[in-house]
Amino acid sequence: MNILHIDTNHELLIDQLNEAGYTNETDYTSPKEEIEKKIHQYDGMIIRSRFPIDEKFLRKATNLKFIGRVGAGLENIDAEVAKELGIKLFNAPEGNRNAVGEQALGMLLSLFNNLNRADREVRNGIWKREENRGLELEGKTVGIIGYGNMGKAFAKKLKGFDVEVVCYDIVGGVGDDNARQVGILEFKKNADIVSLHTPQTPETLEMVNMEFINSFQKPFWLINTARGKSVVTKDLVAALKSGKILGAGLDVLEYEKSSFENLFTGEMPDAFKYLIHAGNVLLTPHIAGWTVESKEKLAQTIVDKIKENFS
Repeated sequence: MNILHIDTNHELLIDQLNEAGYTNETDYTSPKEEIEKKIHQYDGMIIRSRFPIDEKFLRKATNLKFIGRVGAGLENIDAEVAKELGIKLFNAPEGNRNAVGEQALGMLLSLFNNLNRADREVRNGIWKREENRGLELEGKTVGIIGYGNMGKAFAKKLKGFDVEVVCYDIVGGVGDDNARQVGILEFKKNADIVSLHTPQTPETLEMVNMEFINSFQKPFWLINTARGKSVVTKDLVAALKSGKILGAGLDVLEYEKSSFENLFTGEMPDAFKYLIHAGNVLLTPHIAGWTVESKEKLAQTIVDKIKENFS
């Protein structure tokens, strides 16, 4: 079985596939058009996010049996066409769920305790104690939207903080000992913190808009380690200005490129200008699942799934 790797990953991926008897080739630089011309030569392909795998590409891949995405989501692949053509899709949310859970918790604690702002002030010789008085998680209600691998990992991290954790998901029966599944009305009534852990789908695009925000009974804190396009940034900014959203930890942004490797080109949007100067906003460059450990776990997960299905 011939496998083409078009993105760099942890070396164990190729090493273990070689040991298992697969033939591995790499092409990390050719443009999509060149890959498309030769993809019919391969039985499998390994990607991260270098370019989208659309219908045209898939129909050229006449011998392709699987695509392994070394990451959590599959939105860059036309899954319906892949299914029609009998191409299996493997992703690896199991590989970086712990990393995402830890970052979501870290962002929340940083916001509640003004850690980034206080750090900047002290470095500039400013010593403000009362102005940086923090909040405690104890007694708060943490609401998790999307209770799959990532949501469950975050809920697990909250054990021991004496918070109530509730989750909302379009799939029923996903609640567990770490989070009580509730309907959307109860969720919006009680949540003090809202953390997004949803994939990018038509239903989640622009999900967090002004109507959604204003439907919550209380002002709340927002954490987004999922997908940037789930949040309408200008509506988030309006809610930050009004106090309806008390603060936000954003690992992902609406303006990201689909490859996740860059932000945007051209003029900086006004909403983003506000975010980068807001003291109650924490920004990171899509690194929630991006740890030394998760790089290895993601690769191992894909290797295991390939061997399980094509041994």
